[in-house]
Amino acid sequence: MGIRTESTLTQECRKGVMEFLLINHPLDCPICDQAGECRLQEFSVEHGKGESRFREDKVKKPKNVDIGPRVRLDDERCIMCSRCIRFTAEIADEPVLGFTERGSHTTLAVHPGKRLEHNYSLNTVDICPVGALTSTDFRFQQRVWFLTETNSICTGCGRGCNMEIGARGDTIYRQTPRDNNDVNSTWMCDSGRLDFHFVNSEFRLTDPMVKTGGKHEIASWKTALNTIATALAGKKGEEIAIIASARMTNEELFFVKHLAAQLGTTNVDVIPRTGGSDNYLRADDLNPNTNGAKLILGIEPGSKLADIQEKMSRGLLRGVLALGENLLKVGFAQRDLEKVPFIATLHLLANASAELSHVVLPGTAYAEKRGSMINVTGRLQRLNKAVKAPGNARDTWEILRDLIVALGGSNGIHTVEDVFALLAAEIPALEGLTFSKIGDLGTQVLETAEKIPLLEREKERKAKGIIVG
Repeated sequence: MGIRTESTLTQECRKGVMEFLLINHPLDCPICDQAGECRLQEFSVEHGKGESRFREDKVKKPKNVDIGPRVRLDDERCIMCSRCIRFTAEIADEPVLGFTERGSHTTLAVHPGKRLEHNYSLNTVDICPVGALTSTDFRFQQRVWFLTETNSICTGCGRGCNMEIGARGDTIYRQTPRDNNDVNSTWMCDSGRLDFHFVNSEFRLTDPMVKTGGKHEIASWKTALNTIATALAGKKGEEIAIIASARMTNEELFFVKHLAAQLGTTNVDVIPRTGGSDNYLRADDLNPNTNGAKLILGIEPGSKLADIQEKMSRGLLRGVLALGENLLKVGFAQRDLEKVPFIATLHLLANASAELSHVVLPGTAYAEKRGSMINVTGRLQRLNKAVKAPGNARDTWEILRDLIVALGGSNGIHTVEDVFALLAAEIPALEGLTFSKIGDLGTQVLETAEKIPLLEREKERKAKGIIVG
């Protein structure tokens, strides 16, 4: 078969198709969220004419239609490509979209009594080539050409879906999936992509604080860390507990391990979270780095919590470090925490546990730091910095490093690459790797029994020839 793609006839056909597509299309690019990444806009420039021969009235269709909690529909922009219909039917298994009417009056609509409200609805916005489907959350927020896109991973669950963080200045405006056929294909759940508003929250902790006379006051980093070191000095290891988080990066967990060694305590654990599985991409494990915690700390998440809580209730603990967790939200009782003479909290947001703490340290969110995590399938992946941390908040691994120094430990680690090099030297599964070798798509370091349901179904469809791309 001989195919000509640049012949005169082919070019005329393209122009003809473009003319028909634009006959009823509104000229609202200046206010359309899709402008700047619109396929129709690009093809119009490449193949369209500079003027229209159409003199009749354009067909008017519904605008700004509420078809679901997270998606708005502008039917006038729809070019009837049916991508969204196919996605809801073939990928999300919830066929709620379809075409109604005929000819030029064909419109996209939700089936009577239905709404586009499943947890993967925003993928229809991604695959819509025009601005017919737009995100309610992102609508009219920012022009896409002003956004800086940063490759990173989602930390909403243990899957670690690959994504791009769209930010302008130090404000995140959206998160969208990026291709990785070993993790999330080209999709991402709504809860993961919208889980960034806390980064911009007005309740972010921005300065270290030390409680003086029953009231927290802003302090310097040196004062705050020395206060913790002084409070823990002389205490026995069994009198100290560290509650870390499986939301921390491998580099941060590396310093948690060495902090525990410096304090001589084995009362170290992370909070397990489960119950997120949806048979598509969401993993049952809601922590993004449980495998990292197991590998580096050498513990089974949650295995020591009951023992730590029991010691706390009996007043046997004299110092507690809460790193990345609000203890009052994860099963600890306030009456037990009040029995501990000294509590230090490292967190992102103001919370009830921080109120009880004697020292509060502001850490960094996933979008404000570099680091690595190991997802539920055993894939090592990278976080990249998209925005700056607010106020005087510092990189969490740097805080832990300096705390170890204040307690009498050694220094000499200045970059996340340095930390990963030490980590790779200690952990056999990471041997031979460097931070840069992880790459944008990650690398497999562990073998687990975890399967990705959505990708398994895609493999079946490819084997049957249903998917040919």
